[in-house]
Amino acid sequence: MEPDLDRFTSRRSTVYGQRGAVATSQPLASEAGIEILRDGGNAFDAAVATAAALNVVEPTSTGLGGDVFALYRTADGDVGAMRACGGAPAEATTAAVRDAVAADPETDADEPADAAMPATGAHTVTVPGTARGWEATAERFGEFTLGRLLQPAIRYATEGYPVSEVIANAWTHGEELFETDHAREAFLFDGESPSVGQTVTLPRLGRSMRLIAEEGADVVYEGEIAEAIANEVQRAGGFMTVDDLAAFEVEWPEPVSTTYNGAEVYELPPNNQGLIALEALNIAAELGAGAHDHDTAERVHYFAEALKLAFHDGHRYITDPAYEDHPPLASTEWAKNRAAEVGETANHDVSFGVPNAEGAEDADTVLLTVADDEGNVVSYINSRFAGFGSGLVAGDTGIALQNRGSSFSLDPSHPNSLEPGKRPFHTLIPGLIRFGEDDWAGFGVMGGYMQPQGHVQTISNMVDYGMPLQRALDEPRWRYREDGTLAVEPHFDDDVAAKLVRKGHDVRTLSPSAFGGAQITRNEKGVLSAATEPRKDGSAQGY
Repeated sequence: MEPDLDRFTSRRSTVYGQRGAVATSQPLASEAGIEILRDGGNAFDAAVATAAALNVVEPTSTGLGGDVFALYRTADGDVGAMRACGGAPAEATTAAVRDAVAADPETDADEPADAAMPATGAHTVTVPGTARGWEATAERFGEFTLGRLLQPAIRYATEGYPVSEVIANAWTHGEELFETDHAREAFLFDGESPSVGQTVTLPRLGRSMRLIAEEGADVVYEGEIAEAIANEVQRAGGFMTVDDLAAFEVEWPEPVSTTYNGAEVYELPPNNQGLIALEALNIAAELGAGAHDHDTAERVHYFAEALKLAFHDGHRYITDPAYEDHPPLASTEWAKNRAAEVGETANHDVSFGVPNAEGAEDADTVLLTVADDEGNVVSYINSRFAGFGSGLVAGDTGIALQNRGSSFSLDPSHPNSLEPGKRPFHTLIPGLIRFGEDDWAGFGVMGGYMQPQGHVQTISNMVDYGMPLQRALDEPRWRYREDGTLAVEPHFDDDVAAKLVRKGHDVRTLSPSAFGGAQITRNEKGVLSAATEPRKDGSAQGY
């Protein structure tokens, strides 16, 4: 039975626009993107300006000390990807990090052989790709310079903005994480996180953005900011140098894709986890998961089982492709073999297999999407991994450094073992979908290991059940957890949850904040539309 699409159940409706549309997790960031579009910029310009603004108005989830990725469809019809993701320092060998961790009195390792990769701190800092990623996007596809695109973010940082609700709650994490005076002064106010509605400025971050606007991204990799980053990591016992930063380059990999129920879905290849979403879609298609009625336990069961197997495979094979190959996880033949293992009850013989899986499970991210009337559609994602990242802030730059390296293992036999220059397993996955001729959408769902699960559910809502954009995001979600449980939202159907228990699933209820943050923007034969995540502070805007 098809869902009743005439019944309005959303907190808001899908937004439409004639010239451009932007969807983000914070309204002031959406306004920055609209400002650029109104001034004559295209979707790529707006994506960079919006991402930079989010560095300021949602500093809990993103920053210049992290990485950035994109999937896009250009006005000329080209489909492509951008990856700005750095690796481990050249001196960060397994032996060196083991020795350093064992020598740290705050760890439990008595000997180097007992050392495990920490979740935060200097050894988790990988080379940040954000600044060069923004610059490369603007130079290759934009109408404006990076300096122009940073102006809304600089204005918010220096003139101030009121903190929104969800972000204020996430900001409290900084009170425990930040230990140095310069870190606390950069992001706390009299030692405390801001309250809801409090107007704040981030002058140190604003100064760094102004430097980048004037001197370009090289200042982050070879200049004043690069020296501050290297000095901070070394001060905390790490191995990063200015040479590590200067060697960083942006990549333009070929996207990976599959066709699900007539829609072509694009994801990022390894070292990102996009193959997990594609494998899960292929397995779900083999199982006929989307053919079941929407409000049934059967639908959730088969999709969840597909994702379990995809996680099991992805977390064993996905790594930096420069160091190790992976099997054809996105192929239909692979999916047929895996689908044969799915039965009528839950399979508990699966595991994540990624270092610090628990810490990565609910990592914080921002994803934004933009479409313009030229035909450009962009999905853009920026993150430091877990909240404010490693806990390190580079001197007086106001730049918090990521802890993406916590996904490395100090076990040399692990596919994601630490090696100099190697990029860690990456959770960030922007999404792109082609519904039909001249009908494209950029989308994504933020939140660690929720990301591929959110991709699958959002795609199914739109493709299998014909839901409009906003309803596809509003629908109650579920997620497979690292501990083997199947989590559902509080407003998830109780009858369906009870039937899932009878199928052997260990069902748990979690708050909506555990189910990601989706954004989507669509160009359907020239008609622009957008929707935003009801679980975040965000907004979708069109003009």
